[in-house]
Amino acid sequence: MTRALPQAWQEAYGHPVYWAETFVDTTRYRGTCYRAANWQVLGQTQGRGKDDQTHQANRSVKDVLGLPLTRDYRARLLGVA
Repeated sequence: MTRALPQAWQEAYGHPVYWAETFVDTTRYRGTCYRAANWQVLGQTQGRGKDDQTHQANRSVKDVLGLPLTRDYRARLLGVA
């Protein structure tokens, strides 16, 4: 799926994508398939959700994983390419 993502994204939205992210709820899943596919563990969420207004954890903490979609993703994301 991630191999097809850059071209499909370009066709759908008219601009490229170089990096993919996902969240794994560690209370329910281990994320084994992502780790086996070389996704990088970047850290964990704070468990607050995107509409947080209380600054208190009210959701489960999730692992954040990322995967580069091109070899030169760093340069492209920084605008150096």
